[in-house]
Amino acid sequence: MTATGVTPEIVRDAFLTVSICPRCDRVYQTLPMATNRSPFDLIAESWYGVRHWPLLRRELEEVSARWQGGRLLNVGCAHGPDFLPFRHGFELYGVDAAPAMLRQGLRYSAKHKLYVNWIAADAMALPFSDGTFDCAISVAAYHHIKGRRDRDTAFRELRRVVKPGGEAFLTVWNWLQPRFWFRSREQQVPWRLKEGTIYRYYHLFSYRELSASLTRAGWEIVSMRPEKSYRFPVKHFSRNICVLARVPAG
Repeated sequence: MTATGVTPEIVRDAFLTVSICPRCDRVYQTLPMATNRSPFDLIAESWYGVRHWPLLRRELEEVSARWQGGRLLNVGCAHGPDFLPFRHGFELYGVDAAPAMLRQGLRYSAKHKLYVNWIAADAMALPFSDGTFDCAISVAAYHHIKGRRDRDTAFRELRRVVKPGGEAFLTVWNWLQPRFWFRSREQQVPWRLKEGTIYRYYHLFSYRELSASLTRAGWEIVSMRPEKSYRFPVKHFSRNICVLARVPAG
């Protein structure tokens, strides 16, 4: 058992400890994820300064109240603002492909007195045993994975590490939001720094496509809807698609 409570059964032996903070949070590193790793390493410090609070706080507070506690995995966690609604009653694990983001996470968790197990890993090969987690979240992460096959693999991996009967709350960007009308599903979205502009890959989902992808991966769809701030009667034009999915029991 490590200082972070990570056992060999949870985290495979191949990890390399790359950073330890005074509060005993730790970053573990496994195989790198190719998609978008470099852009998010480059923007990590700027991202930390801008994304300091959960963008979908009400949605996350709702699932936190629904789940009440347990071992929680956050895939594509960045520096961890989406952990805030889960600070009480949950054992927190954050996975991201960009080590620089996780180093910012050490700052963030120290500032907000969060105890997080930070792990640099690929969403398509999560370094956990089957059924490790009671629940999972992923806010605006899976749309950064290129290719249907790899996205399906990532959704299957998430299903594998969540217990039967466990749930996941996921969000992705919606292709039919007005910003992207008459444009390709595959986008390079800019993030501007003083040194220049960094482009991040996005695959824009439709509601139907996301439902089909999760179903192929073995998930049951509990609900699929826009973000709570969306006010129009037709859901298909929301910025985000928010889905609550469940691993079939038994």
